[in-house]
Amino acid sequence: MLKSLLLSFCTLVFFTACAQKPTTAGDGKHFGAPITAKKAIPYEKVMAKMEKVDSMSMKVTGRVKEVCLKKGCWMTLVSDKPGYPEMRVTFKDYAFFMPKDLSGKRVVIDGFARVETTSVEVLRHYAEDAKKSPEEIAAIKTPKREVAFEAAGVLILDK
Repeated sequence: MLKSLLLSFCTLVFFTACAQKPTTAGDGKHFGAPITAKKAIPYEKVMAKMEKVDSMSMKVTGRVKEVCLKKGCWMTLVSDKPGYPEMRVTFKDYAFFMPKDLSGKRVVIDGFARVETTSVEVLRHYAEDAKKSPEEIAAIKTPKREVAFEAAGVLILDK
């Protein structure tokens, strides 16, 4: 009796888990914490907000320039307007990854922006992940002060 009850419970759990769908909403596909595009600021406003603080919680819209081609463990975000630097986005607690074919798509990210200095070693690691040439990797010789973002959730706006 106990054995069949346990088997029935395990079967129920299995079918329930298999029936779950990826987190999606009418406005796009989510990764990490479910988020909406409401109250998201355009990427070009991030730099102005970060001029006066070292870190800040925010929701941002932008276009994906590049994604880690090894695992999808980071991406870079850019503005649709020229003249703004790219921003590296990592994912909270390494809990989720982005599709590797996300370049060029618009997204909303929700999390924590901070100003930091990225070491030469880490910049070279990112270049290797992006499959840059050995010459491009060797040309990285100075640390980079930049705004980085740790996203708790990502919403892909483009299909």
